[in-house]
Amino acid sequence: MSGVSSTGTTPDVTGPAAHRAVRYARFTIGYNVVEGVIAVSAGAVAGAVSLIGFGIDSGIEVAAATVVLVRLLAEIKGGEPDEAKERKALKFIALTFFALAAYVTVEGVRDLVAGEKPDTSPVGIALTGLSIVVMPWLARVKRRAGLEMRSRLVVADAAETRLCAWLSVSTFAGLLAFAAFGWTWIDPVAGFVIAAFAVMEGREAWEGELVCDDGCADDGSEDEDCADEDGKAAPSGEGSSCRDGRI
Repeated sequence: MSGVSSTGTTPDVTGPAAHRAVRYARFTIGYNVVEGVIAVSAGAVAGAVSLIGFGIDSGIEVAAATVVLVRLLAEIKGGEPDEAKERKALKFIALTFFALAAYVTVEGVRDLVAGEKPDTSPVGIALTGLSIVVMPWLARVKRRAGLEMRSRLVVADAAETRLCAWLSVSTFAGLLAFAAFGWTWIDPVAGFVIAAFAVMEGREAWEGELVCDDGCADDGSEDEDCADEDGKAAPSGEGSSCRDGRI
């Protein structure tokens, strides 16, 4: 994750960046709800396991983004977030990720063995193509807001959104390759890629890394991305507050 160090850093929840972060979180939830419904429906019609998995992942992302939004709103209102409830919610989210990985893996192997042939899904191609545009933009503006307000939480959420962008790319490529070349094996393989992403996200959610509790050590590798209070880059080795790592 790209995060803000826990050493001597208090998020600024009073400025405009915090309110932008809230809007971005709400947009993430709304967009993923629509995306998930369309993807699962189109995947079921076409018999495309990768598209169904992509839609289920969107639903899981809604749950994760809700955890982030609730905590962010609590910080803005000056309240104390319930860490125990958040960790339980993240563990539940982790289990859903693992269930998704198991589902697309089993279905993918079955389709490969049985030689199942999905239908071409123009809706799925258009949807994942749109997400390739939307998700990188959303990740970028979330990260910018998180760095401005020095929030580990928001920067972690931006990294999660960036991962969703890569998932959109893999699903789009699989759907497009099948439509262009008729490769029946490409859909199960795209599903296996989704399973790998799901396991990665599930492990990080299980370990509580989505909210980056006390786990963001500073290694000084992302000084150029960290702005000081005057909007200038922090000098290397002098209070650097960001790093690149896992979500």
